[in-house]
Amino acid sequence: MMKLRRFLWTVSLLLVCAVSHARQDSIRFSLLTCSPGPEIYALFGHTAIRYQNFTQGADWVFNYGVFSFDTPNFVLRFVRGETDYQLGVLPFDAFEAEYAWRGSSVRQQTLNLTAAEKLRLFALLEENYRPANRVYRYNYFYDNCTTRARDQIERCIDGRVVYPDSLSGMTFRRIVHEFTAGSPWDEWGMDVCLGAEADRPIGPRSQQFSPFYMMRYASLAVIEAEDGSRRPLVTDEAWAVEVEDGPDASPFPLTPLAASCLLLALSLLAGGWQLRTRRVWWGWEASLMALQGLAGCVIAFLFFFSVHPTVGSNWMLFLFNPVPLCYAPVLVWRLKKRKKDLYPLLNVLYLTLFIVIVLFRVQEFNLSVLPLASALLVTSASHVLVLKRNK
Repeated sequence: MMKLRRFLWTVSLLLVCAVSHARQDSIRFSLLTCSPGPEIYALFGHTAIRYQNFTQGADWVFNYGVFSFDTPNFVLRFVRGETDYQLGVLPFDAFEAEYAWRGSSVRQQTLNLTAAEKLRLFALLEENYRPANRVYRYNYFYDNCTTRARDQIERCIDGRVVYPDSLSGMTFRRIVHEFTAGSPWDEWGMDVCLGAEADRPIGPRSQQFSPFYMMRYASLAVIEAEDGSRRPLVTDEAWAVEVEDGPDASPFPLTPLAASCLLLALSLLAGGWQLRTRRVWWGWEASLMALQGLAGCVIAFLFFFSVHPTVGSNWMLFLFNPVPLCYAPVLVWRLKKRKKDLYPLLNVLYLTLFIVIVLFRVQEFNLSVLPLASALLVTSASHVLVLKRNK
């Protein structure tokens, strides 16, 4: 009788362990990488974590990229770098339908986790989703939807994740350019706002701010356990959502480089007209100063008050700052009163110095910057020459 009881107890224990093990093996976690969309915030793609529990029939997506334009003072907070994102959870069916409707494919990488690591990752995600924890301060390069997903995966692992060697010569700006190549005006806006810090070489971990770079590194990464054993981080890859690429949106017919060259040509024509008539066209000069100063207000605000990464090292502040906007009314008043003004001459020297700075490549400037600075230089130079002739 004792032997029978012991036998039954052993069989029961084995059955419980088998059922528990089967339940744990029925859980699968995957890294989802979404292809870019047409909106500026979707140009770089997106990352999320998929949780599947086949025993319970659960299929959820944990998404660290949820935000709302309806948040009070959203635009101001965004410019200051104080945008709050949060972790959202939705059924995979809804996630799949949204990206299929948007025309974005989704690549799925199945994570090679043990049963204990899967339970640990689920507990971490549950903890992150608590109302007190789900909101976080978004940082485009250092703390975004991709890095958050990566960090939770790394935290659940027994051991460490070893990534392949870094792609050499990569910078934040270079990676940004890869995904804005088809949107030249978006690229121009980002180039104007990013400073010299964006041109420093970055390693594999910093490169993983980009969803597609994270996908590449994950596919080649291995998990190194404390006992020295190694296993791949990703077991297989497949399309979770596969759609045909739709037609690209019709771009604005004029690129930033073409627009700046056109402005330079108009400045040369206006300067020639002023020299021929020996009159300063104050309306043209004041308009350029106003536009330069308005752009400068944005750059100066980012430089001095924003916590966005890299904007505090921006040499574009020398070209775009609020001084021309503030001084334009004074210049017009002095012209109408026929009073001498040193601003155009000082501006010629200042803009010449800036062009020299551009040529020394203290940071990577957009190609349109040289024609823009040259247009402003020609305008001030023609002003100086007209006054010299008249004198």
